[in-house]
Amino acid sequence: MADTKPAQRPGHGGTLSLALDFGPLLVFFLGYKFLGMIVGTAAFMAAIVVAVIVSKWKLGKVSPMLWLSAALVLFFGGLTIYFHDQRFIQIKPTIIYSFFALMLFGGLMRGKPLLKYLLQAAYDGLSETGWRKLSRNWAIFFVAMAIANEVMRRTMSFDSWLAVKVWGVTIVSVVFAAANIPMLMRHGLNLGDRLDSDEIGGTSPPQG
Repeated sequence: MADTKPAQRPGHGGTLSLALDFGPLLVFFLGYKFLGMIVGTAAFMAAIVVAVIVSKWKLGKVSPMLWLSAALVLFFGGLTIYFHDQRFIQIKPTIIYSFFALMLFGGLMRGKPLLKYLLQAAYDGLSETGWRKLSRNWAIFFVAMAIANEVMRRTMSFDSWLAVKVWGVTIVSVVFAAANIPMLMRHGLNLGDRLDSDEIGGTSPPQG
């Protein structure tokens, strides 16, 4: 008789994914605090390259979010170092958030919730309605984050902006991801015994 036992589903590497998103930003924060803007930015650029390599090596893939973040870190980081102007690195999150908001809203207008193709393995059993609502919620969140970043970089000192970026934005993102769980469960999400910090943290957005 054929074995009907379902194949074990591989882990999602939630903790590693969160570390790859948050780690380079933490490197930037520490580098800036102790070594200054130029060295901190260079360390940020090196750390994001390492994150891409580790993601490919350990997870077998590099997410579109990480690719975009890495490209923008290298581009705007290079401009920051060349011109000795911190505004370039500050505007990068606005571009990332705006890009993903446009992509998600564009997908919804075409009837294709794009998060379904990015995060399907992390949301087993979620219905099409659930995917649409999740994509809508994150699109709105990204718009709010883009606006917030512009307000903060124009009204705060760089030190204050960086502290909020590293700690405040990370906490808000994780809380927002967790706040979506009840809605997702109403639309078929099957968490089983996987409702832990890895699953929630591993589906949070890029830290930019």
